[in-house]
Amino acid sequence: MATCRSSVSPGEGVISPSTGEEREQLAIFCKALAHPARIQIVQFLAGVDTCFCGDIVKQLPLAQSTVSQHLKILKEAGIVQGEIDGPRTCYWLSRERLAQFKGLMAQLP
Repeated sequence: MATCRSSVSPGEGVISPSTGEEREQLAIFCKALAHPARIQIVQFLAGVDTCFCGDIVKQLPLAQSTVSQHLKILKEAGIVQGEIDGPRTCYWLSRERLAQFKGLMAQLP
């Protein structure tokens, strides 16, 4: 039986992103994006300025209630923003939060 020895030298294996808060935020982003339908919603919103939920429903083979649930998760993570416009909600991609996510991902080794 082989003996296990650490191959990590001091200073190696530095954990990034650098703060616990940044790691928590990255985990929130990743969890929100951890479904193919939510990725598709983000891709669709990246190509438009704003749209209503019905516009997104037309792009996905999902029920309106399911799309609304996915939008809720994306909104909670701050990736998507929404504003009530009469009986409908207007949605758009938060490009600032998406840039924050990309920056946190870039810090990973």
